[in-house]
Amino acid sequence: MKIYRLLILIVGISFILGLMIWLVDAIYRLYFQISFTAPLLANLLLLLLIVLLGLLIAGFIYYFNLFSGRKSVTGRKGAQFVRLPAQKTEAAEENLKAIRQQVAQIQDEISRQELLERSQEIERNLTRGNIRVVVFGTGSAGKTSVVNALIGRMVGEVGAPMGTTQAGETYRLQLQNLARELLITDTPGILEVGEAGSQREQLARQLATEADLLLFVVDNDLRQSEYTPLRVLAEIGKRSLIVLNKTDLYTEQEQGVILQQLRDRVQSFIPPSDVVAVSANPQAVALESGDWVTPEVDIMPLIRRLAAVLRAEGEDLIADNILLQSQRLGEEARRLIDKQRRRQADKIIDRFQWIGAGVIAVTPVPVVDLLATAAVNAQMVVEIGKIYGCELNMERGRELALSLGKTLVSLGVVKGAVQMLSTLLQFNVATYLVGKTIQGITAAYLTRIAGKSFIEYFRHNQDWGDGGMTEVVQTQFKLLQKEEFIKGFVKDALVKFVQPMQETLEIKAELEETLPENLPMPLEKTWRNPLPVDDWDIPPTPTSEDW
Repeated sequence: MKIYRLLILIVGISFILGLMIWLVDAIYRLYFQISFTAPLLANLLLLLLIVLLGLLIAGFIYYFNLFSGRKSVTGRKGAQFVRLPAQKTEAAEENLKAIRQQVAQIQDEISRQELLERSQEIERNLTRGNIRVVVFGTGSAGKTSVVNALIGRMVGEVGAPMGTTQAGETYRLQLQNLARELLITDTPGILEVGEAGSQREQLARQLATEADLLLFVVDNDLRQSEYTPLRVLAEIGKRSLIVLNKTDLYTEQEQGVILQQLRDRVQSFIPPSDVVAVSANPQAVALESGDWVTPEVDIMPLIRRLAAVLRAEGEDLIADNILLQSQRLGEEARRLIDKQRRRQADKIIDRFQWIGAGVIAVTPVPVVDLLATAAVNAQMVVEIGKIYGCELNMERGRELALSLGKTLVSLGVVKGAVQMLSTLLQFNVATYLVGKTIQGITAAYLTRIAGKSFIEYFRHNQDWGDGGMTEVVQTQFKLLQKEEFIKGFVKDALVKFVQPMQETLEIKAELEETLPENLPMPLEKTWRNPLPVDDWDIPPTPTSEDW
């Protein structure tokens, strides 16, 4: 019960008790005054006051559900259902609030709208009055036959070839002595061949993850291809019953062996009592006389177990499922936001890596180890942090940049990058450009390693993790050493950095041949970096004290 409602209840009952004490004396005196002249009227008045007082007390009891301890929720046909466990529903409500805040950060309109609609659907589920049961399994196991037998009427084509259930179809079922109505969904079969079969299986898996209770139908012992999805669903919190169908095809001894095999295989996540045997659509049998007899449908073991589970756990199953759906939706929202932030951070890294390359090419660093510090730009660190909601000042940005630069040097990443890129560039760059380009492109490469490392740092709330900065840098260096990335990086470097510099130097050479020697400005100033000068962020040259 909410705290404010409890306070209202206490105040209300206290008021009623006080009113009763006051009324006892008042009614007593009034009764004797009237009874002297009109005894009958005095008795009627006393009865009326007692009835009104009783109605007032009953109103409070009804409002706060003190008599039954249940919260009424009007559902289909006016049924009343037990309130879901408060702790779980409140947790789901908190998750939904957090999801709405996350959704507001998503820039993609389609993704944002989809998540918003799904969160609203989960919110509506908090007050729904039915239990969702999903029938799951291969197309040949007889799922539709089980549904038919459960509801006692034909709802699908029995005995049809595999793959006839094209989409999830839902039917209503009311079990005796169970307040909530069941919504039973027959899903497409899993493990079907072809692209259409894969699409139907994806739909079936999606419906299974949204179920309050799962009926996994098999017709023999579990194959590995069946065991894996069942185990995955159990690991995410799905409550499941295993239904061995088509028992009419086996002898009693064979049926017992298969049941024991099933129970042994799933004992780590499904109790033995939740593995039941049925014959939902028994085949006709030929008698010695030549007549054909169809055995009776045997679905009662499933109905009894289904009713027992739902009576004992129905409210918890619904609450657990709603909580699970809200958690999964929250995880999806976080993944979308993380991808969005990564894209934004990658754009910043891409911009600063070529800025750094241009700066180093213009003013080469005399000591190769200092290249690391020059490559890690403090402004880049600040901008990446801003994307992840971390407001850093430039001083803090410089501290982080210098610290990571030292790590790049101590791990040998700088020398390794110089050697690797020198080997690749010597066949793609003119000899007179090699000296300038190696340092420039290496600076761009180191900037990328640094930027990727800082993404991990900010993704984990400004924490380098158990392995510290060293482990993060080593991991990023290994990822950026992959052949596929290096080829693409060098190709971009040739287009964005080497080619413009080569064209500029060729123009410079032509001008030196044609223009007079007494130019007002040294020709060295005519070289232009492919990026605007205003965007350059030249880091301070480190001194011995910085190291």
